[in-house]
Amino acid sequence: MLNFIAWLIVGLIAGALARLIMPGRDPMGIIATILLGIVGSIVGGLVSWAIWGSDARGLQPAGLLLSILGAILVLWIWRMTRNRSTV
Repeated sequence: MLNFIAWLIVGLIAGALARLIMPGRDPMGIIATILLGIVGSIVGGLVSWAIWGSDARGLQPAGLLLSILGAILVLWIWRMTRNRSTV
Protein backbone atom coordinates (compact mmCIF):
# COMPACT_ATOMS: atom_id res chain seq x y z
CA MET A 1 0.00 0.00 0.00
CA LEU A 2 2.83 2.39 0.79
CA ASN A 3 4.45 1.66 -2.58
CA PHE A 4 1.23 2.67 -4.32
CA ILE A 5 1.10 5.94 -2.39
CA ALA A 6 4.78 6.57 -3.19
CA TRP A 7 4.02 5.98 -6.90
CA LEU A 8 1.22 8.55 -6.74
CA ILE A 9 3.39 11.13 -4.99
CA VAL A 10 6.40 10.64 -7.29
CA GLY A 11 4.06 10.61 -10.29
CA LEU A 12 2.48 13.87 -9.23
CA ILE A 13 5.86 15.52 -8.61
CA ALA A 14 7.41 14.27 -11.87
CA GLY A 15 4.33 15.11 -13.95
CA ALA A 16 3.95 18.56 -12.43
CA LEU A 17 7.63 19.39 -12.90
CA ALA A 18 7.54 18.13 -16.49
CA ARG A 19 4.56 20.37 -17.20
CA LEU A 20 6.37 23.32 -15.60
CA ILE A 21 9.55 22.70 -17.60
CA MET A 22 7.62 22.30 -20.87
CA PRO A 23 5.15 25.17 -20.79
CA GLY A 24 2.20 25.00 -23.09
CA ARG A 25 -1.51 24.49 -23.11
CA ASP A 26 -2.26 21.01 -21.87
CA PRO A 27 -5.76 20.69 -20.43
CA MET A 28 -4.86 18.01 -17.88
CA GLY A 29 -6.30 17.47 -14.48
CA ILE A 30 -4.47 16.11 -11.47
CA ILE A 31 -5.18 12.47 -12.41
CA ALA A 32 -3.72 12.94 -15.91
CA THR A 33 -0.69 14.69 -14.41
CA ILE A 34 -0.13 11.78 -12.03
CA LEU A 35 -0.47 9.29 -14.90
CA LEU A 36 1.99 11.37 -16.95
CA GLY A 37 4.49 11.19 -14.10
CA ILE A 38 4.00 7.44 -13.57
CA VAL A 39 4.44 6.69 -17.29
CA GLY A 40 7.46 9.01 -17.27
CA SER A 41 8.86 7.04 -14.33
CA ILE A 42 8.45 3.82 -16.26
CA VAL A 43 10.14 5.31 -19.33
CA GLY A 44 12.94 6.74 -17.17
CA GLY A 45 13.38 3.40 -15.43
CA LEU A 46 13.60 1.56 -18.74
CA VAL A 47 16.21 4.03 -20.00
CA SER A 48 18.17 3.61 -16.77
CA TRP A 49 17.98 -0.16 -17.02
CA ALA A 50 19.06 -0.07 -20.69
CA ILE A 51 22.06 2.15 -19.99
CA TRP A 52 23.31 0.91 -16.63
CA GLY A 53 21.59 -2.45 -16.26
CA SER A 54 20.81 -1.68 -12.63
CA ASP A 55 18.03 -3.38 -10.75
CA ALA A 56 18.08 -1.01 -7.78
CA ARG A 57 14.79 -0.58 -5.98
CA GLY A 58 13.32 2.22 -3.96
CA LEU A 59 13.28 5.98 -4.27
CA GLN A 60 16.55 7.45 -5.50
CA PRO A 61 17.42 11.01 -6.53
CA ALA A 62 18.65 9.85 -9.94
CA GLY A 63 15.41 7.92 -10.34
CA LEU A 64 13.37 11.05 -9.71
CA LEU A 65 15.46 12.94 -12.26
CA LEU A 66 14.95 10.20 -14.85
CA SER A 67 11.24 10.17 -13.99
CA ILE A 68 11.03 13.88 -14.78
CA LEU A 69 13.00 13.43 -18.01
CA GLY A 70 10.80 10.48 -18.96
CA ALA A 71 7.68 12.54 -18.26
CA ILE A 72 9.03 15.35 -20.45
CA LEU A 73 9.61 12.83 -23.25
CA VAL A 74 6.10 11.39 -22.86
CA LEU A 75 4.59 14.88 -22.81
CA TRP A 76 6.52 15.83 -25.95
CA ILE A 77 5.34 12.66 -27.74
CA TRP A 78 1.77 13.34 -26.57
CA ARG A 79 1.89 16.86 -28.00
CA MET A 80 3.35 15.66 -31.31
CA THR A 81 0.67 13.01 -31.80
CA ARG A 82 -2.12 15.36 -30.69
CA ASN A 83 -0.93 18.13 -33.04
CA ARG A 84 -0.70 15.68 -35.92
CA SER A 85 -4.30 14.56 -35.43
CA THR A 86 -5.68 18.12 -35.31
CA VAL A 87 -3.93 19.29 -38.49
